[in-house]
Amino acid sequence: MAKRYPNEIFYKRTAALTVFLLLALSAVGARLFDLEVIHGQQARQQAEQQHSAYLKIFPSRGEIKLVDKISLQDIPVATNIKNYLVYAVPPDIQNATATAGSLAGVLSMAAADILPKLTDLSRKYVPIKKQLTDAEQAQIQDLKLPGIYLDSEDKRFYPENDFLSQALGFVGYNQRSQKVGLYGLEKYFEKDLAGSAGEVYEEKDTSGAWIFGAKREITPATDGVNLVLTIDKTIQFQAEQVLKDAVTKHGADSGNVLVLDPKTGAILAMAGYPDFDLNNYGKVTDPSVYNNLNVVGNYEPGSTFKAITMASAIDAGKIAPDTTYVDKGEVTVDNYTIKNAEPGGHGQITMTEALDLSLNTGAIFAENQLGNQAFAQYLQSFGFGKKTGVELTETAGDLNGLKGNITVNYDTASFGQGISVTPLQMAVAYAALANGGKLMRPYIVQSKIYPDGKVVTTQPQQVGQPVSAKAANAVTAMLVDVVENGLGKRAKVDGYFIAGKTGTAQVARKDGKSGYEPDDNIGSFIGYGPVENPQFVMVVRIDHPRDVKFAESTAAPAWGQLAQFILNYLHVAPTQK
Repeated sequence: MAKRYPNEIFYKRTAALTVFLLLALSAVGARLFDLEVIHGQQARQQAEQQHSAYLKIFPSRGEIKLVDKISLQDIPVATNIKNYLVYAVPPDIQNATATAGSLAGVLSMAAADILPKLTDLSRKYVPIKKQLTDAEQAQIQDLKLPGIYLDSEDKRFYPENDFLSQALGFVGYNQRSQKVGLYGLEKYFEKDLAGSAGEVYEEKDTSGAWIFGAKREITPATDGVNLVLTIDKTIQFQAEQVLKDAVTKHGADSGNVLVLDPKTGAILAMAGYPDFDLNNYGKVTDPSVYNNLNVVGNYEPGSTFKAITMASAIDAGKIAPDTTYVDKGEVTVDNYTIKNAEPGGHGQITMTEALDLSLNTGAIFAENQLGNQAFAQYLQSFGFGKKTGVELTETAGDLNGLKGNITVNYDTASFGQGISVTPLQMAVAYAALANGGKLMRPYIVQSKIYPDGKVVTTQPQQVGQPVSAKAANAVTAMLVDVVENGLGKRAKVDGYFIAGKTGTAQVARKDGKSGYEPDDNIGSFIGYGPVENPQFVMVVRIDHPRDVKFAESTAAPAWGQLAQFILNYLHVAPTQK
């Protein structure tokens, strides 16, 4: 027998092992060829279904804040709280029927409603239930169901409940079941506040763990922009309280208050009543309460508009505060007889006296001296008939009655009837009178703070000069006389010269026919002060008061009460002995 040497044995064993490995690799290669080439598409789909997870990453909605003027601290008025939800990744689910049954017992849902969500393999992210309780969340964690996961999303929360409700708006679901801002700032800044969602795509093994080295694609979410408002919380709170008291006292349908800085256009308060709880907006029975009448509440302004007519005619050099005319108590135009609110004429009086007594004939006289075409142009330069540019959904009012050369339409417009405006448009126009004739764009957002820390601050913007400083000052003096000696006495604030005007306007018929409602009116007062250095312009409007007829008994007292508070709050020293 031949003797075998150790090297010979080693070489034979190595050769055998090599052959075995080659055969094994050939088998694996054949299998891979089958999977990748022959059945590649099918295999990739199966692998993806069995070993991948696809998650959406929710961004945090931007907050809406105020700045406390004393502490300089941010005060959130719209923020977020965490809200947990349970969702399914259908390809990861092992037994859909059993899983649906287990979830039904925890979530108080029918298994038949859950099962279709678990069997749709075309989807990799299917929400099952939102707003989980702590108990539901804990039970789902204990079940450890394959393909069932917990996630969290932000729920909008309003710490002050009904505070600033109509200006803020709220977050709810639209007709396509998308969560979006509805009404107010939440709607106007939806794109900024919402941010953008991110995504995670990753491959997992059968135990649900990520496969090291496998594909993982992450697109991070971008949080929403934070808004800091110009609203002064203290003035806003007081405005809401005074307005509520006035509407309730007079049995009125509704009311609104708007306060802005005439030098910059910054809105300091924007209140409406009735208001609503932003955290329970679904309990509102009349959706019209969501509307912010300060920016969408078109109305015929009545006698507050006479100041605009006077300013226009004075600026054009057609009249002066001491220009006289003969008041007969009525004027006949185009076979229409237009009367003053109170019967009887006053004889020869000045424009200042006509404004004091709020005579329709005086406004008509001023408009006639100016001329129809020039009058219409002045109204446009004051911003009427177009949007103001404020960061809220707004209406533009209506000057269509002045498009034709119908004299009576111009005459009635001179004292604020037959045209429509918004309270914000009136505030902006009066702010021009308080600001030397400079028309400023109103704004409610002081700054926008982006997720990367970038801050964009709103800069005051002059958008026009409808009248000269001389004309604005002349009308201001006339409006001071209205408060000191005329029908605006109940808006007077002791120690200060206040400029302002009452307005009691008829309400157009709601059935679409021409004419006015017989027993309905809107009382308003618009003014500013102190006239030496105006700190605020304010509109108070009371809709359909039941107990009194004229604005000097409804809007004017509320205006004076709130003006007194603002002047004290701003530490404005008295200017009148």
